[in-house]
Amino acid sequence: MSLLEKLSDPAVWEGFYSYKTGLACPKAFTKELREFIDGKRYLPVSERLFDVPSFPLPRKAVISKMGSTKKRTVYIYPEPENTVLKLLTYLLLRKYDVIFSGNLYSFRPGRSAKDAMRKLIRTPGIRGLYAYKVDISNYFNSVDLSLLLPALKETLSGDPELYLFLSGLLKVPLVLEEGKPVEEEKGIMAGTPLSSFYANLFLKEMDEWFEERRIPYARYSDDVIVFADSPEKAEEYADVIRSFLSGRCLSVNPAKEEFFTPETGFTFLGFSYRNGAVDIAPATIRKLKDKMRRKARALERWRDRNGLERERAAKAFIRVFNRKLMESSPDNDLSWSRWFFSVINRTDSLQVIDRYAADNVRFLLTGKRTKGRFNARYTDLKALGFQSLVHAYYAFEKEEREKTSGQNAGGNEPQDPGNQTGSADNAK
Repeated sequence: MSLLEKLSDPAVWEGFYSYKTGLACPKAFTKELREFIDGKRYLPVSERLFDVPSFPLPRKAVISKMGSTKKRTVYIYPEPENTVLKLLTYLLLRKYDVIFSGNLYSFRPGRSAKDAMRKLIRTPGIRGLYAYKVDISNYFNSVDLSLLLPALKETLSGDPELYLFLSGLLKVPLVLEEGKPVEEEKGIMAGTPLSSFYANLFLKEMDEWFEERRIPYARYSDDVIVFADSPEKAEEYADVIRSFLSGRCLSVNPAKEEFFTPETGFTFLGFSYRNGAVDIAPATIRKLKDKMRRKARALERWRDRNGLERERAAKAFIRVFNRKLMESSPDNDLSWSRWFFSVINRTDSLQVIDRYAADNVRFLLTGKRTKGRFNARYTDLKALGFQSLVHAYYAFEKEEREKTSGQNAGGNEPQDPGNQTGSADNAK
C-alpha cells in the first residue's frame, strides 16, 4: 500500500491530529486542523496526488532570516495542499527513519537539536577534544536533483507511486512569483514540508562515513560538527566534509566555518559548551536582543504616532516576548525557554536576556535609555506581566526533579546523571 493512499484515510488523519495536539499546540492551530479534518478538505487534494500536473505550483517568497537583514528564499504551497504534504512528511519520516544514522538529528521522530547537544557533551573526553563546525551554504535550494533523485528512487523502491509523485513535484521547473509562473532551479524547496526528508537523505552517506568510524559527529540539516583529538585530525575531518559537499555540488558558508580548541569549548545549534558548562550561545543571545531592540523601537513609534499611553506599548512588548519565550508554537511542542532549559546548566545567558528585556520595557514606560529608566521599578514591570527567564528556569528544574523523584519512587530506572536539567523531548 502506497503512503499516498493513506492520505485519504480518516483514521490516519486522526492519528496525525493526536500527535500534533499532543505537542501543546496553540488553540488556534488545533482548531484549524480540526476543521480541516472534519470538513474532509484533504480528500480533493489526496485524490489529485496521482496526477502531478494538477497539483498547484508553489509560491516563491523572500523573507528575513532569523529576524535579521539577511534574506532567504522559501516556497509555499496553498494551505490545503500544504497540510496534506505535512501529513505525508509525517508518514515518510516515520516509515523511513530506520535508514538514517544515529548521528543525524534533524526532523526525526524522538530526536532533536537538544538530543544532539546532550549526546555530544556526554562524549568521553569531550573537554579535551578539538572541533570543526560548518554551515552548508543555501543548502535546501542548492540540492542538485540529478544527484538526489537516484537516492530517492532507491529509498522508495517499495513504493513506486510515491516516488513518481515526489519526483514529479521536484522536477516541475515552475514557481509562482508575484502570481505569474516563472522557471527557476529551486532544489528541494526550502519552506515546503517535504524538504526536511530530502535534506536528511541527500547527505546520508556523509553521516554514515563518520558513524562507521565511530567519530564524534552530529548533523542537523545544514549544520555539521565533528570532533578530533588533535588539530591535525580536525583539519583532516574538515577536508572529508568539504569533499563530500563538493561532490554533491554544495559549498560551505565561510562565515560559519569554525575550528574550536579544548580551551574555547564549542557552540552548536544555539548552545555553547565549555569545561562542562552548557549555556545559550552568544550568537543566539545577540539575535534575541536585536529582535527586542527592534520591537521596542517599533512600539515606541507606534505609541507616538497614535498618541497612546506608554503603558500600552510596554504591555505590548511584554506580551510579544512572553509568547515567544514562554509559549508553544504550532510546529514545536516546547517554547523557546523550555527548549533551552532542558539542556543548559547555567543561568548566565538568561540573566543577560532578563536585564535587556527589562531595560526595553523601562524605556517604553519612561522614554529614557539613561539612568532615568529606573524610575520604572521591577515591581512595575511585574505588574504589567513581565516574566523572568531565570525564575522560570528554576521552576522548570524543580518540576523536572519532582518528576524524576516520582519516577524513581515508582521503581523506574534512575535518570542519566549526565542530564542535569531534565529530558523533555521535541519529537517532530
